[in-house]
Amino acid sequence: MSHTKDRKILVAVDGGDESSYALSWCINNVVDQNFKDTLILLYVKPPRVLYTSLVGTGYLFSNDIVASVEKYGNDVAQVVMEKSKRICKDLKNVKVEMQMEHGDPRDVICQTAEKLNVDMVVMGSHGYGLFKRAFLGSVSNHCSQNVKCPVLIVKRAKSNGGN
Repeated sequence: MSHTKDRKILVAVDGGDESSYALSWCINNVVDQNFKDTLILLYVKPPRVLYTSLVGTGYLFSNDIVASVEKYGNDVAQVVMEKSKRICKDLKNVKVEMQMEHGDPRDVICQTAEKLNVDMVVMGSHGYGLFKRAFLGSVSNHCSQNVKCPVLIVKRAKSNGGN
């Protein structure tokens, strides 16, 4: 794929196999190492739902529990970023930036893409069926409808012998 300017490509990473596959696919098929592309790896820490679901039940959380939950979230984020960095280790002439944000991934990915004025967003697909996607809401579907730049959704081929 040839292009005339340095591109900024935002890749949403979450530590799952789908996002790792999407990152690898992006490196092999989109990133051009002859140009100075910038790969921005975005990890979104989900909002704290644990606290709000128990409001009004009489449960109080000690500072130790809150700190433990926060530390666990930070540890997970660190592991995801390290795994993503390892996937990018052989890139030459490509700047790799790591970014971590908090909030609903649907909103954060859209806002970050706009704020950073990226040329493309790349994300993996979990391959949810129609009902699960309708119930849970698809991050990739939301982003494809709301991000102003092209969104590439990388879907792994099914391993059951079919396409």
